[in-house]
Amino acid sequence: MQRRQLMAFAAAGLAAPWVRAQSGWPNQSIRWIVPYPAGGGTDVLARSISEAMRPLVGQPFVIDNRPGAATNIGADLVAKSRPDGYTVMSADNAVLAFNEFLFSKLPYHPEKDFTYIGAFGRFPLALVVNPQFPAKTLKELLDYARANPGKLNYASPGNGSPHHLAMELFKERTRTFITHIPYRGAAPALQDVMAGQVPCMFLDLPAGLPAITTGKVRALAIGSAKRVAQLPDLPTLAESGVKESEVYAFQGMLGPAGLPADVVAKLNDAINKALQSPDVVKRMHDYGMEAQPGTPQQFLAMARAESRRWGAVIRAAGVKLD
Repeated sequence: MQRRQLMAFAAAGLAAPWVRAQSGWPNQSIRWIVPYPAGGGTDVLARSISEAMRPLVGQPFVIDNRPGAATNIGADLVAKSRPDGYTVMSADNAVLAFNEFLFSKLPYHPEKDFTYIGAFGRFPLALVVNPQFPAKTLKELLDYARANPGKLNYASPGNGSPHHLAMELFKERTRTFITHIPYRGAAPALQDVMAGQVPCMFLDLPAGLPAITTGKVRALAIGSAKRVAQLPDLPTLAESGVKESEVYAFQGMLGPAGLPADVVAKLNDAINKALQSPDVVKRMHDYGMEAQPGTPQQFLAMARAESRRWGAVIRAAGVKLD
């Protein structure tokens, strides 16, 4: 009996710092993992949102860039972190919907190993071509692809990227054969499309809007449910005859599994309020991004729906990253 009492007291002593830390959360800075290099769209958006969240949470966020392995390095770090509210991450399609199908051995499960905190928003991808390419409309591009099977190539920022999988979905919906040319990043892929080395690609608006508006590439259609304010004359894929082909990149915040409910509620409230701040509103407008405030449950439901949808596309296309 005495031995059991001593063990219980010892356990209580070990647990005490955890209880105290939670009762005053947050009492220190919060690490925000970004699974991409500094300076990219995900990084810039995280820094903008974190600054707007800082006064709402009462502590600063420290951005920690952990790129590599198609976001798996950063995601694995967060999944294995202590669920004390001091480690969160920016998560996108790769973490939430793609990687469980692209990798045969993933070090985490996107539903079981994370706490879903809140969505930031989503931005559609546009199908663009080099200005000298003969197709002026989506129909003309499809006519060209069908008349020249195997001769049309498309660029992407890399295997398994939203841009790559968007084109695989497009090919499936239109029954066309277009050859994939993967690059290491959106910038070199876009550069070769502008130079005419590769005729077309799906392009996210944060990376491609300046090239579209200045005529360095020609946009044929946008993968959103409705036209976007930044490109009001650009038809959607559905308007152009390609149904059930919406293609978005989306982002939100995750933490490790087991985050306390009050911590999740406070972070979610701060995200939703930050999405209304002038700086974040402007940044998202410049990116062609649609804000998606909501609950953690809505974020989880959306992510799992996207996982089911893209899992079918990935399996049909036979895409693997290991």
